[in-house]
Amino acid sequence: MNLAVHELNPQKIPISPRELHRTHPSPRPLPAAPQTLTPAAIPMATSRRSLHALLGGGAVADVLLWRRRNVSAAAVAGATAVWFLFERAGYSLPSVMANSLLLLVVILFFWSKSASLLNRPLPPLPKLEVSDAVVEKAADQALVWINRVLSVGHDIAIKRDRSVFIKVILILWVVSNVGMIFNFLTLIYIGVMFSLLVPPLYEKYQDHVDEKIGMAHSVLSRHLHTIISKTGQSTKQKKSE
Repeated sequence: MNLAVHELNPQKIPISPRELHRTHPSPRPLPAAPQTLTPAAIPMATSRRSLHALLGGGAVADVLLWRRRNVSAAAVAGATAVWFLFERAGYSLPSVMANSLLLLVVILFFWSKSASLLNRPLPPLPKLEVSDAVVEKAADQALVWINRVLSVGHDIAIKRDRSVFIKVILILWVVSNVGMIFNFLTLIYIGVMFSLLVPPLYEKYQDHVDEKIGMAHSVLSRHLHTIISKTGQSTKQKKSE
């Protein structure tokens, strides 16, 4: 560096550090190499979606994942109150609905009468009607589920798909045994509790749960494949005989 300064400044004129930096700029650092993903990590990074997105990403997903704690807690408390009212207290659904509607009609009637006498505003009731868009959306959703059930029946009856047949038998057997233990209202209450309590726990321990579910799915698929292969061999033997 002293030699270079002497060559640029043979008369030994004092040079400031800024001028020296202009004549001999420091080398720029090389850019860091981009991080590359391993082949095993590429599908996880590209195809994995969050549970909130899988649940729709709207208000329902926020309630199920306890993003709105007040609404989720109110849903749990309301479902528990309804189950206790019908299951433990001994009330029936028609009597509760009739008494609730009776109380509502009496309150609205006296409210409207007192409002006309005292020059008060009428009850703030919305427009009580169902729009065509709501009916069309519900019909489209029902049509999707009905076509799905009919396609399963078509696969069993026409295509003679043994895997679908065995899966349907197992599901119906499980539903039958669970229905013998619990009644319909208790099953609905259990379903509501599972839908409000399981998603936040799954979101918290998603990696461990996915690993265990993958192992269980592989074991069940192996057993199902062996059962299907045995049934296929038995039918071929009967045909040959």
